[in-house]
Amino acid sequence: MPEIILASASPRRAALLRQIGLPFILHPSALDEDRAWSGTGSESPEARACRLARVKAEEVAARLGRGLVIGADTIVTCDGIIFGKPRDADEARETLLRLAGRTHQVITGVAVVEGATGRSEVAAAGTAVRMRAFGPAEAAAYVATGEPLDKAGAYAIQGRGALLVEGIEGDYSNVVGLPLTTLAALLRRFGVSVWGAAQE
Repeated sequence: MPEIILASASPRRAALLRQIGLPFILHPSALDEDRAWSGTGSESPEARACRLARVKAEEVAARLGRGLVIGADTIVTCDGIIFGKPRDADEARETLLRLAGRTHQVITGVAVVEGATGRSEVAAAGTAVRMRAFGPAEAAAYVATGEPLDKAGAYAIQGRGALLVEGIEGDYSNVVGLPLTTLAALLRRFGVSVWGAAQE
């Protein structure tokens, strides 16, 4: 069983790996996400999420030179606009009001990179999320909790942000930040079964 390394500081992604009993160690990427975010104007949301996931995993894999390194990046898109993490409370409120009463897509790119060889496998997962209608006062109240400020799309479906969500179509774990079925498929390409690796 190769060592599994999570190249993320996200407590939500770590919690999802613990949920399925996958043993792992944390080595967050040192990537400057603001610089990496820009990409090219012609890049699709899926391509951008996959690119960012890959470069995060590659940075850690090159540094450690061992194990299977998991990288992930989640973005939200609605009407052709891509929403990452809000820069501040004002941007969080603006994002929430753009999503209110509408359906948006949550896209997570997942990469697994083999530290010893640099081999990588990458895939993206998408989930449709329907937000109920709400107004500026409710958006401001949610932003005041502080929860939206480090979340793509400015909400956390696994937290109080669930109060704003009317329904989803697709993988719930993807909206949290790490699509588990997609990750399991990538790990299988390296001969790793999440069932065989799982610990009680």
